Amino acid sequence: MKTSNALLLILVLLYINASTEWPTHTVCKEDNLEIHYKSCDPQQDFAFSIDRCSDITTQTFNVRAAAVLRHSIKELYVKLEMIVNGKTVLTYSETLCGPGHSKLIFCGMKKGEHFYYEGPVTLGIKEIPQGDYTLSAKLTNEDHVTVACADFTVKNYLDY
Repeated sequence: MKTSNALLLILVLLYINASTEWPTHTVCKEDNLEIHYKSCDPQQDFAFSIDRCSDITTQTFNVRAAAVLRHSIKELYVKLEMIVNGKTVLTYSETLCGPGHSKLIFCGMKKGEHFYYEGPVTLGIKEIPQGDYTLSAKLTNEDHVTVACADFTVKNYLDY
């Protein structure tokens, strides 16, 4: 019996190591709006959630995000791309942490620390574009190393 349990454990561990993709997580799913995400960092998944899809178009809404940092954050940069039918149609980038920029709670965190944020976020949008598209988000540090990366799939059939 112990041999079969050990063999099963080894097979599970080998399967996990052979897997090259993280699962797709559901952020929210309401009536005509769905948002899902998948980590595009092959070495790390993370947790992200919001209360309701409809909250996104309000001035400010609450999010929860968590991960164990694989890299320290002295400086942090975000790059967002909106992809429709495989083509990038919009790009946005910003410095989140660094000299001369307002300090966020995770600025200065070290490799191995547990990042957890629960609180308000303001996107500054009044509506979510209709259709099916991908939002690609990539956070890099001062060494140009990926701190976190995700592809968000948005399906919006709301008629504003």
